Amino acid sequence: MGLFSRKAITDRITRKQIGDHYEALAKRYLSRQGLSYITANFTTKFGEIDLIMKHHQTIVFVEVKYRKQSHYGHAAEMVTPQKMRKLYKTANVWLMKQGLSVHTTDFRFDVIAIQGEENNIDWIQNAITQG
Repeated sequence: MGLFSRKAITDRITRKQIGDHYEALAKRYLSRQGLSYITANFTTKFGEIDLIMKHHQTIVFVEVKYRKQSHYGHAAEMVTPQKMRKLYKTANVWLMKQGLSVHTTDFRFDVIAIQGEENNIDWIQNAITQG
């Protein structure tokens, strides 16, 4: 296999680098679908939102999930009820920092699930219920 084994190369790639790679892939995909990029990796004490985009007049908070294999379920199944609550609280902080309100702003939560070596992308709109 050459000078480096696959494991040696993989060990040097951090989880953050992997996450950044798939978030960039998701951003490009959503941009091609007509969404506009606002920001990435918005972090609060509650958690982090991977991507914040805009679709027409709607703010879209995007959770990006990647699974190399589907043996243990689909990538989207990794978004737990606890993660949903954290995302909602984090989105609320972002909206407040923008001078916006959850009561008057049109927003939604989408999941980009990237699966397998072929990077199959599933875009699940309104994937996360609010509250």
